[in-house]
Amino acid sequence: MSPNQSPAPRRTVRPLAAVAVLGICALTATACGSSDSGAASGDTDTKGSRTVTDAAGTKVTVPADPNRVVVLSEMDLDSSLTLGVKPVGLTAGRGQKGAPAYLTDKAAGIEVVGAVTGPDIEKVVRAAPDVILAGQMTDTQVLSQLRKIAPTLVTVGDDKDWKKSLSLTGEVLGRANEADAFLADYDTKVAALKADLGAEAGAEVSVARYSPQGSAVMQQGVFISDVLNDVGFTRPGIQAEKGEGHSTPISEENLAELDGDWLFIGTLTSTGGSGVVGRLSAEPAYQQLGAVEAGHVTEIDGSMWTSLGGAEAAVNVLADLRKAMVK
Repeated sequence: MSPNQSPAPRRTVRPLAAVAVLGICALTATACGSSDSGAASGDTDTKGSRTVTDAAGTKVTVPADPNRVVVLSEMDLDSSLTLGVKPVGLTAGRGQKGAPAYLTDKAAGIEVVGAVTGPDIEKVVRAAPDVILAGQMTDTQVLSQLRKIAPTLVTVGDDKDWKKSLSLTGEVLGRANEADAFLADYDTKVAALKADLGAEAGAEVSVARYSPQGSAVMQQGVFISDVLNDVGFTRPGIQAEKGEGHSTPISEENLAELDGDWLFIGTLTSTGGSGVVGRLSAEPAYQQLGAVEAGHVTEIDGSMWTSLGGAEAAVNVLADLRKAMVK
């Protein structure tokens, strides 16, 4: 396996003591969630709860106004913070020790309850959540354990669509209006950027992640490609095709796959200024890229551009594109 590929997730699952689960249930009346096949998505009952259908098609009863939210993916953290809800627990971002770099300030003080490979069940219990947002989790054993702690929803579908995830999270957190307003504002920002691009409208844009072991490109079906498609950019080579994983490693001999009118490149562990361009500049094949010759190379925050993404990440990407491409 290439170092640029994310390994298959391994869940960090520790034995869950029954007494701990019972303790959480006693502390929070809504803590032990259940699937409910008898109510429609968004229905509210007389007890101050409602039933929401998650991204996996499971109907889950959630409190009307959750205030102790645990998030188990970068996209869930991004969505919650965007909607004005600060979680009480998060899982570390891809390549991060805590929140993704672009969310560090907003996520200050939130307890880390797991990693991208999976949650630490005991830490989730101690966080005493009333709702758990489980991202794109498919491990039924882990989901079963989480649902003994609090109502748990899969929030990221197979298409990894951040807009759908934001809308679903808004429904779960009672912030549907805020989600709708954010998406309308995003559309306005996209339209304004497209109008201001001038001759760069429809340009061929390449996005890559660098590591000392090699580079990888972002194909279709991931967050950054969706944002670039919204703006109307085209993509070079295999970046115009659906990928098998989150990123696709390329060899030094295939650096031409990085080429385009513009190249945006970064690492997961830096917010820019990491010297990626300087290190690549020693490669003759890199120097021959059209984007390099045109001076159209920008270092980016890979934790934002080339990871799972989300609402805040999307508007930040628009700002980065504007700064680099609008003259």
